[in-house]
Amino acid sequence: MTAVTTESAVPIENFARYEFKYLLNAKQREEIETEISHFMTYDGHVHEELGNQYFVRSLYFDTPAAKHYYEKIDGTRLRRKFRIRSYSTSPSSEVPIYLEEKGRHVERTFKHRVQITQDDLPIFYDPDRHLELRDRYPDTEIIDRFIYSSMKRRISPVVLVDYIRRPYNSPFDIHFRLTFDSELRAAAARTLFPDAATRWHLSQAGYTILEVKFQRRLPAWFHRIIQAHDMRRLSISKFCKGMEVCGLAVDLA
Repeated sequence: MTAVTTESAVPIENFARYEFKYLLNAKQREEIETEISHFMTYDGHVHEELGNQYFVRSLYFDTPAAKHYYEKIDGTRLRRKFRIRSYSTSPSSEVPIYLEEKGRHVERTFKHRVQITQDDLPIFYDPDRHLELRDRYPDTEIIDRFIYSSMKRRISPVVLVDYIRRPYNSPFDIHFRLTFDSELRAAAARTLFPDAATRWHLSQAGYTILEVKFQRRLPAWFHRIIQAHDMRRLSISKFCKGMEVCGLAVDLA
């Protein structure tokens, strides 16, 4: 995974790569993870107390008509959406919070992100206040695009998605990364840290989403694992599954 910091008032990280996704049952995950452990190591963000994993929380934005959801379902080749990401279930000055722009350009996915402050979260939640972000994050392209999308499409927070991630990096290829995402759950929410009464729904219960991220080509050893386990690529989105289990959108296909 590569990141490039662009010149702006606030540093922006940019990622561009191919992403393949696979849905694994418990047996498949155990077998595949055992095999890849001979070639890869955990990245530096895992927590031993979580079983060499870490927690991920994303608050996704969409339009009143769920336009971003249907763009994904329809396979629109040029698309983008916004989310706020954290790595904690509660506010913490020690855990960063990011505004992320995630999308696809033909076959490659891209992600841009900028760190934001916890104090500014109420502004991001309220479309009527989004213009205030220009003063708080001046000359920051991702913030400008967020404001533009808000003005054009009236985006606001709609669904919160949590999961546990075990990430692997390759010592032989810095651009090759695997992540095993499990224990997915989702809630209809307007804030990153909702109250305890929030109703959560399990998503893909009993399964793990394996995300394969690379720049140019898959290593030969991993291609052999794909063939040996007859792994089939899927177009699966945690955002879309979250919208569906929360009753916020329906796949009409």
